[in-house]
Amino acid sequence: MKNEKCGIDEELEKWLSDAEKVVVAGIGNPIRMDDFVGVKIIRDLRGKVSEKVYLLECETVPESFIQQIISFNPTHVLLIDAAILGLKPGEAKLVKPEELAVSPAYSTHMLPLRVFCEHLSQMISVKIALLLI
Repeated sequence: MKNEKCGIDEELEKWLSDAEKVVVAGIGNPIRMDDFVGVKIIRDLRGKVSEKVYLLECETVPESFIQQIISFNPTHVLLIDAAILGLKPGEAKLVKPEELAVSPAYSTHMLPLRVFCEHLSQMISVKIALLLI
């Protein structure tokens, strides 16, 4: 999904161009400092987004929030998580769920994110992407 000619802002804008309702889910372990970046971003966004954006602090168990996601009936779901990408600290990459390994070598999640995304997309028709930092 990465387009070398445009920055992450432009990638997100393009991905969200047809969005009607969006779930933004922050993922991360509060004990593991930098791993908590997804939840930190959600906290920073509180009070700054429209009612068409549903913010979730999922910590390490996004699967526990599937019913809330389905009930909101989003057109788009953006998962924000820390990842080992070989990028400079703080740099981000927008990826499709199918780009993730089914069973990553290392994960702080109970359920691999790719499996979570596959399960969610079987339950509702939604565009899913991950913003990995």
